Amino acid sequence: MKIALTGLNATDNPGPGVPVARSLKEAPSLNSDVIGFIYDTLEPGVYMENIASKSYLIPYPSSGLDNLFQRIEAIHSKEKLDFIIPNLDSELPGFIRLEPRLNELGIKMFLPTTEQFNMRAKDKLFNFCSAHNIKVPKNVLINSLQDLYSSQKEFQYPVVVKGIFYDAYIANNFEEVQSAFDKMSHKWGLPIIIQEHIKGNEYNVVALGDGTGRTVGAVPMRKTYITDKGKGWAGISIDDKNLMQISHKVIEAMKWRSGCELEFIKSATTNEFYLLEINPRFPAWVYLATAAGQNLPGALIKLALKENVETFKSYKVGTMFIRSSWDLITDINVFEKFTVNGEL
Repeated sequence: MKIALTGLNATDNPGPGVPVARSLKEAPSLNSDVIGFIYDTLEPGVYMENIASKSYLIPYPSSGLDNLFQRIEAIHSKEKLDFIIPNLDSELPGFIRLEPRLNELGIKMFLPTTEQFNMRAKDKLFNFCSAHNIKVPKNVLINSLQDLYSSQKEFQYPVVVKGIFYDAYIANNFEEVQSAFDKMSHKWGLPIIIQEHIKGNEYNVVALGDGTGRTVGAVPMRKTYITDKGKGWAGISIDDKNLMQISHKVIEAMKWRSGCELEFIKSATTNEFYLLEINPRFPAWVYLATAAGQNLPGALIKLALKENVETFKSYKVGTMFIRSSWDLITDINVFEKFTVNGEL
């Protein structure tokens, strides 16, 4: 089965593509051949052994969905793709819109609906959680510089300033809020979210929903090392029934279809879990779930093929992941060939 993946940017802010590829290759019934969909010729996953048998440059969805579709159609004529797994938040709306056209080519995907994608967006999450009695930090939506100045009275420092797609900064005063606002509004656009800062430990859950409200599988972990960008560089699978109960509740309420990551913080004051974000795809640490006994990317493919997929009943508690840096060596001729030809 030929499965195309995006998100092979295994950098200090890694995408999920490489761990998803590793998981697919360990799903024995798939016999998968991974094809890389690349936005930048320096994405490290291209040059890793045993990840992608072939990689192709594709245009960003923002350059026009017709351009993206035509490029995928050209690749499909060579590779006869069976499946695509988009792994980046910002590209998902485009792929969701392209899903019917790609299905006509015989290429399957298993994505959330547009409604589901929007429901969990950072600017909508507070309303969703409030409606379903799920604890969530207070937040203020900022749609303009005027909003930023007029909403100062609603802040109690420190606060977290978050971009609509990525990035978050802790701000201890209004000058730091302004600085973060300028950075993220230029990079990601508006709105910007000003969120209540809750002190505590960070917990994440990777999960897979089948679109009916059932959670096919879920593995929670506690971050044990966090980088200055807020990324978990090490973590351990844990057993916490309360955390799992909240995660199941979220997926049931949304009838979530696809993989996702739920980010929580456990208040040091009250010991209660607050839902910070719902990321609409597998996280970069999804291979921890595979190692712990739940191969969620493999199960996602089976769901898309309408095979019977039983609910995962357990996982191994105490499974750890620790990321590392590793220099990949290649030749300038290989890089130039990829840059010129758009495939490798």
